[in-house]
Amino acid sequence: MSLVVGVDAGGTSTRAIAVDAAGVVHGTGAAEGANPNSHPPALAAARIAGAIESAVDGHTDVLGVVVGMAGESKLSDPAVAAEFTAAWERIGLGGLVRVTGDAEVAYASATAEPDGTVLVAGTGSIAGRIRGRRMVATAGGHGWLLGDEGSGFWLGREAVRATLAALEGDGPLDGLAEAVLGEAFGPSAVDLSDRFKVRWALVTHANAEPPVRLARYAPLVSAAAAAGEPGAEEIVARGARHLVRVAHATREPGEKTPIVLVGSVLAETGPVGARVRAEFAGLNVLTSSDGVLGAAWLAAVEAWGEDTPRPSRRVNATKT
Repeated sequence: MSLVVGVDAGGTSTRAIAVDAAGVVHGTGAAEGANPNSHPPALAAARIAGAIESAVDGHTDVLGVVVGMAGESKLSDPAVAAEFTAAWERIGLGGLVRVTGDAEVAYASATAEPDGTVLVAGTGSIAGRIRGRRMVATAGGHGWLLGDEGSGFWLGREAVRATLAALEGDGPLDGLAEAVLGEAFGPSAVDLSDRFKVRWALVTHANAEPPVRLARYAPLVSAAAAAGEPGAEEIVARGARHLVRVAHATREPGEKTPIVLVGSVLAETGPVGARVRAEFAGLNVLTSSDGVLGAAWLAAVEAWGEDTPRPSRRVNATKT
């Protein structure tokens, strides 16, 4: 039996599935995170290779593999690329593995349309122009220092900045400010009678952690906005505007192709996601389902053509 493999390799986990020409899943594999920006490249490559081996489960007729990977740009470094090439060769798949961005496979998980836009807002944010199922241009995605507006990091940073502004004033420290201080120091752990000390304690606390840790405050913004807090609603509105702007930057005037939304910030139940969907009313706005399914389908299309059925999550219990 001929199989293809799709892999979704993120910063914290890696998943692989092997599917046949009918879209039936015949094997699965899993490993820890495999982003070569946050893990040693040799380790990242070995984890992906191990997940692929588990998914194929001894099958030798593998026609191709598509790996959707966060941090795929790292492979532009020849030394890093060599580590991945060596890993594919060790499992007998040299020359059969194509690595692409996780946004590209996320787009494919939601639609069979070859052209469109993918908008990602998780810890970071980026928009991509998809043509022929390949990402050919991007907007945003410049990282926490230079951009990532509307992302979880950005929302969390704005929450801390709003809390610092509240501490500089003399109004009540409730709502979002109270939630941020509770998250930073623990409930009732801060003496709010001295706002000056609390303000600089928050500054020190935030700067002592990796910048990406600010993303943990993002859900507090969503909760405060849902409760109708004006300051949180304003942060949500600005975040949504930023994301809509970068998405439009990847689209041609009057373009009607699908827009696929990816990431926790753009969840249908969240306030930012709701505002972004409202801005794109009238267009075909979809939510990414599962990147590993998108990767497997891209591999299947490359092996068997455009009419290949999209994979389902059902696993064939019969080993062949």
